[in-house]
Amino acid sequence: MKVTLLGDSIRMVGYGMRVPKMLGSEFEVFQPQENCRFAKYTMRGVMHEWKEFMQGSQIIHWNNGLWDVCDLVGDGPFTSYEQYEADMLRILRVLKTYTDKIIFATTTPVRPSHERCANPLIEEYNRKIVPVLAAQGVAINDLHALVYPNLNEYISDKDNIHLTEAGTKACSEKVVEAILVAKREIEAGK
Repeated sequence: MKVTLLGDSIRMVGYGMRVPKMLGSEFEVFQPQENCRFAKYTMRGVMHEWKEFMQGSQIIHWNNGLWDVCDLVGDGPFTSYEQYEADMLRILRVLKTYTDKIIFATTTPVRPSHERCANPLIEEYNRKIVPVLAAQGVAINDLHALVYPNLNEYISDKDNIHLTEAGTKACSEKVVEAILVAKREIEAGK
């Protein structure tokens, strides 16, 4: 069964390093060897650079958000919520050309001392986008709910945003669990 993993560095240097091995030889896993960054960057990738590699994917696990909520120059988030929602729905339309089994992972929290990302904004974007995507049939993998209660254990104190070893392990397990649920649904004809 072919799976595509899309997402920012939480995927790239986090759970994306473990999930293929955890899924085992029954799965073929494609993931870009680069950071999928913000939603518009991901849109470009799924339409062009990664298109050939995504062909045949039966399950897509996807996250975007940390780059979008980032206040790079002190004048608000890189992507307004309205634009984020529009971008996410555009990405979803493209992803649905590959498969209907799409899983969205909520944006993970940061340590409060992070200079450019703020948890209240992350929570707001998650709270708004989750029902929009769920209404389109997207399964939700709530990594935010997993990480937030364990912030000091799961988020690095070196950069205040990336997963620690413990955070990577916990998120990897949750991603694998979500993919296995989707696999069972496919096998059951759902």
